[in-house]
Amino acid sequence: MLNTLYRFARPALFALDPEDAHEATIKALERGLHPRSLGADDDVLRQKVFGLEFPNPIGVAAGYDKDARAADAVLAMGCGFAEIGTVTPRPQPGNPKPRVFRLVGDRALINSLGFNNGGHAAALARLEARKGKGGIVAVNIGANKDSTDRPGDYAKGIETFSHVASYFTVNISSPNTPGLRDLQAPAALDELLSRVMDARARVVSQGIPRRPIVVKIAPDVAQDDIAPICERLAAHAVDGIAVSNTTLSRDGLTDTQSAKSGGLSGRPLFRRSTIMLARVFEQTGGRIPLIGIGGIDSGETALEKIEAGATLLQVYTGLVYAGPGLIGEIKSHLARDVRRRGYSDVGALRGTKAKQWAALSL
Repeated sequence: MLNTLYRFARPALFALDPEDAHEATIKALERGLHPRSLGADDDVLRQKVFGLEFPNPIGVAAGYDKDARAADAVLAMGCGFAEIGTVTPRPQPGNPKPRVFRLVGDRALINSLGFNNGGHAAALARLEARKGKGGIVAVNIGANKDSTDRPGDYAKGIETFSHVASYFTVNISSPNTPGLRDLQAPAALDELLSRVMDARARVVSQGIPRRPIVVKIAPDVAQDDIAPICERLAAHAVDGIAVSNTTLSRDGLTDTQSAKSGGLSGRPLFRRSTIMLARVFEQTGGRIPLIGIGGIDSGETALEKIEAGATLLQVYTGLVYAGPGLIGEIKSHLARDVRRRGYSDVGALRGTKAKQWAALSL
């Protein structure tokens, strides 16, 4: 039913500039104009991850709700968790427009947004206003483009949001902030994570609960760099790894918009991000929970992400093309597959095909 309704609504949205269409969507969500998930999720989808109880493994990726305007709507639509951001300490406008492009023939997007957001204070006010409503709401933190102390910006994020965030995602992999991906280099990663973990320790010493910390990496990491990155993440005892952000690769694209600059998301990212996910799973021995992101646009692709090593999943571009019915479609598909295989929970599928995926070439 939802898929049918969205097929009628999509032409009107696609007639708008992509960024204007997204803003219209967020405004509708703010006003409660969205479908609602009815009933509890299937018990086989429930998992305890990072010490948190997730009713299902589906979330919406950062960038969808940059300023914490629609977290409750995302949860009401049936997601097991929401993630707001990326937020930076100070407001910033991002890169010049136009900066979002649809590649309809490839079912993809290219964006060069550049962490446009209203800053910590605006997002914090909205998250404080929803305190007591429940649900898992993560905060994705970043650094201002003109910051002279980028690790310090991430530490400020931890200090600012720890009393309202369910967990944090440290975004060091956006391709649209110059030099940001340099923070994935081992020495820079050590400094960054030391500052972030110290900030968390200070907050905990003040009586605020310890919040899990997830680090989001790029899909374009070279094969030889995966091991040192994973080693540094494990050494700092991160709670999870998100794989992956958007890619700079343009392999296999057919749309005329493919030459636009920025990060590519959607269906063409699926293979690259899933191979990277599996390689991280293999490198970490499955000991660190992974969030699988990139190209999920069906129940089948969601299942493949879990088989490649994901514990949790996030969608974004898939929603643009398939609509909100995608959330229920994924949950139904996963629950059916778990029961068909005779398992009691979706976690039993995690990493069952990681070796096969990791062996594929990019």
